[in-house]
Amino acid sequence: MSESKQAPSVSEHDNEKGSVVQDASAHSAHSSELDLVNYHEHNAGRLVVDPEEAKIEFGEEVAKRLKLTKDGTKVLWPQPADDPQDPQNWSDFHKGVQLLIITLAAIVPDFDSGIGITTIFALAEQFNTTTGVINNLTSNWSIFLLGWGGLFAVMLMRRYGRLPVLFWSQLLAVGFLVGCTFAPNLKTFTAMRCLTAFFGTCPQVTGLYVVTDLFPFHLQARKLNIWTMGFILSPFLSPFAFGFLVARTTWRWAYGIGSIYGALVVLLIVLFMDETMYDRKLSNPRPYGEPKSRLRHRIETLIGITGYRMAKYRSGWKEVLFVWFKILWRPHLLGILWFEAMLFGFSIGINVTFAVFIGTPPPVGYGFGQFAIAGAYGTPIVAVLIGEVLGRYFNDWVMNFTIRRNKGVFEAESRLWTCYIAIPLYICGFVLIGASLQNHMTIGALIMGWGIAEVATMINTVAVYAYCNDCFPRLQGEISALINLARTLGGFSVAYFQVPWATKNGALQTFGVEAAIVVGLFILIVPALQLKGRYLRERFSY
Repeated sequence: MSESKQAPSVSEHDNEKGSVVQDASAHSAHSSELDLVNYHEHNAGRLVVDPEEAKIEFGEEVAKRLKLTKDGTKVLWPQPADDPQDPQNWSDFHKGVQLLIITLAAIVPDFDSGIGITTIFALAEQFNTTTGVINNLTSNWSIFLLGWGGLFAVMLMRRYGRLPVLFWSQLLAVGFLVGCTFAPNLKTFTAMRCLTAFFGTCPQVTGLYVVTDLFPFHLQARKLNIWTMGFILSPFLSPFAFGFLVARTTWRWAYGIGSIYGALVVLLIVLFMDETMYDRKLSNPRPYGEPKSRLRHRIETLIGITGYRMAKYRSGWKEVLFVWFKILWRPHLLGILWFEAMLFGFSIGINVTFAVFIGTPPPVGYGFGQFAIAGAYGTPIVAVLIGEVLGRYFNDWVMNFTIRRNKGVFEAESRLWTCYIAIPLYICGFVLIGASLQNHMTIGALIMGWGIAEVATMINTVAVYAYCNDCFPRLQGEISALINLARTLGGFSVAYFQVPWATKNGALQTFGVEAAIVVGLFILIVPALQLKGRYLRERFSY
């Protein structure tokens, strides 16, 4: 005899879970046939979303046990546990606070890195060297280390949880940025800036973890859009804000204010950020006794004592150290990483060299002053916001359309349709930048090209994150770290050759070739993944 009961509320969002009907006898009969807790991981890249299709694929009895959105139109993946401490069951407000904090934290690494763009001329004067030396020693190497720091952060998070690693990394990053502020010489400044980047990059890989910990599959692309907006926007915020400041006072104030912002983020983490890692695979997700004092439990979770106790139930050191070699070669991951590395990397290059291009006297640049350069950095900020709005609605539309076309089943390759919107915009933006610089067109044409290119970068990056996450649902942290590494490796070296190349052969050739490389990779990789992606997932998924 079956018993119907109301499931615990996942959240109050109109897309969140409604009710669940459980059949006790059916549960025992079918538990060996279908593992609902891990189904979304075992079926990497293919999920049954429509409840009616679930009845066909899983059978009526299993379909009755599936937890659905409040409107009953979608199956929730992962299936939330009957536990109020499961982050999937937290309220909308609670989830929103966590997403807001991780987005503000994701701004920190590139925001700190971008301060160097604003202060490049002042630093060269302070340390009696050239802007090229400052770029090569500080900007380029700090960008390089942004990628590698994420790998170490993910390994620690797999063992000890999201919150303690996020807290300690941001605390250290603030300390090293204070070191930049008071650095007495170039060697000290370079070391402090590189260490800031290495430790500060943690939120740029934690965000994918947090989004997938908190939100069901059908909301993840929308929430990823918000998080990625944070770190794509961040390298433009500091040049825009501090360009006006540095024109009137010392460069040390820019790093000082950056330190204050980092300290505020650390304070938000201490006061409001919660541990989103939930060990749903364990029969008892909390196998140890929690302290009776809420304050003690909070402190132990924040500084890592709780994570240290839980580490023995999680992945071992051997797995977290060698998992990179097990996934990096997967063809459906390696190709898209290469594509994103070039697309995002050239975008990073523009951000680093733009101040040089428009600040250098003619005929190479525009000869603009500090105020004009700072104002120009408002363009990509607006562009990223436009890209967030466009990406949010287009990603949702593509997902819903392809689910209907596939009779209620989602396939990961559908995420890549968004790239077809991004690439034409990318071409237009880069060609217009090159033509504007070479032919000394109006500044309006130059910033318009830059804005179009950044819209394309925003749209494409969200699609890549969502696709890779869908293909490797057990390895969100590793996927996020590899994408972060790819985009930084693609971008850190661009500043070395972009300005000399444009000076020698013209900016139109420089930016035109960069756009052509991205288009070539797109043609080689994206259609192939859409045609053979299902086979590659079935054959090579981890």
